[in-house]
Amino acid sequence: MLQRPGLNNFLTTDIYGLTAEEYSLGRTNVEVVEQLIFAGIKVIQYREKDKKAGKMYEECLIIRELTQKADVTFIINDHIDLALLVGADGVHIGQEDLPPVKVRELVGSDMLIGLSTHCPEQVKTAVELGCVDYIGVGPIFATQTKKDVCQPVGFTYLEYVAKHHQIPFVAIGGIKEHNIMEVKQRGAKIIALVTDIVGAADIPAKVQAIRQQMNQ
Repeated sequence: MLQRPGLNNFLTTDIYGLTAEEYSLGRTNVEVVEQLIFAGIKVIQYREKDKKAGKMYEECLIIRELTQKADVTFIINDHIDLALLVGADGVHIGQEDLPPVKVRELVGSDMLIGLSTHCPEQVKTAVELGCVDYIGVGPIFATQTKKDVCQPVGFTYLEYVAKHHQIPFVAIGGIKEHNIMEVKQRGAKIIALVTDIVGAADIPAKVQAIRQQMNQ
């Protein structure tokens, strides 16, 4: 696999940040990203389902500038065209989106491709394709941040991936400060928290508390 720009941050990070404006206490995605960067998060995914394309483009242009200055890996969920237009470091797709091989044809060799997976067959396919840089493993617990999410996969699938595959992965779905150690103890090195972080009154303080919990 090529050493794509942005991959090193992914391989060395602990927390995978995501936007979720609906849960951000009235703050914009840009304001949240500024706080995530200040908190030292090195990988941030822009996930937005309900905004018009033009508004998302405006936000992502600003976020791309912020992340570039801070050497933060910037990944855009679903919107391949948007990722290309703003020069994002990567794009994250789901099982029902365009096939990863076709996405690779569109984005070229430098952009990261992340793929959500929910079962052993899906991670096996992702590895065999050879064009996927990392996978999402989840949802570990029930989550409210995605409307079309599948049932929780629990720890069984997480433990399977950690034990049987070398592909980098991020554990995601319903993970919070109080249960993050359970996730880490089962093999997850990179963990995504959404509402627990973006919904915090003080995002940097929350990230610090989560890191303290992870390092116990």
